[in-house]
Amino acid sequence: MNTSAQPNMPSSMVSVGGGESRKSKSTGNVKMSAKDVKVFYGDAQAINGIDIDIYENEVLAFIGPSGCGKSTFLRCLNRMNDTIDICRVEGQITLDQKDIYAPDRDVVLLRAQVGIVFQKPNPFPKSIYENIAYGPRLHGLAKRKAELDDIVESSLRRAGLWEEVKDRLDQPGTGLSGGQQQRLCIARTIAVSPDIILMDEPCSALDPIATGKIEQLIDELSESYTIVMVTHNMQQAARVADRTAFFHMGDLIEVNSTDAIFTNPHNQRTHDYITGRFG
Repeated sequence: MNTSAQPNMPSSMVSVGGGESRKSKSTGNVKMSAKDVKVFYGDAQAINGIDIDIYENEVLAFIGPSGCGKSTFLRCLNRMNDTIDICRVEGQITLDQKDIYAPDRDVVLLRAQVGIVFQKPNPFPKSIYENIAYGPRLHGLAKRKAELDDIVESSLRRAGLWEEVKDRLDQPGTGLSGGQQQRLCIARTIAVSPDIILMDEPCSALDPIATGKIEQLIDELSESYTIVMVTHNMQQAARVADRTAFFHMGDLIEVNSTDAIFTNPHNQRTHDYITGRFG
């Protein structure tokens, strides 16, 4: 990874975030770590030896132009790439210092520990209640109906959705608005008590009001969870992320505090992307 400083780099740049910097809730403890991770689709290499540590209770944003590998790398973190026959992952990724690609690793349990929220809201074709209850029931997290009810209510409250849906829990989740569906998917993810929440462009299909609610929710959830998100929206990264990682052509070019990435990047390619010279 090339993070060397470039000559004649400006000491400050135009802010894209505005307002006050986000106060990090990170503990500074490494929660997940990637070492020399490479990804191949058949013979084509998509990711070129990425090293990065992800800290407990931080919000880490991945930015970069389309096709640069950020979503591919995100999906490595809970082995979603396993579902693609021609995809091969090399290197090591650990969660709490344990290899998530070890042969004896239970992938179903891993994806409960490292949940994912996709670009397009994808509620199950079930009731709002059953969307939330499915995971805890599958993983045996509730022995009685009352316990399941508590998990459903708590998850919807944490996702900021309870007051909007509490009187129609038996209605289809697909009947909610786009922003509500995305918060339902977030509630479904946190219902199984994950350690990490991955978000792949969680607001790209939403209007500005719904986006604002999701961003506020991300800030609140970072009290309890580590959040790693892919976004094409640099303003969004500036608003919500503690650290930002810039990807380009399968390489992790630079990772630093969000303020540093947007005001004083160390790499010329980061500078050029942030200032709109390509992307």
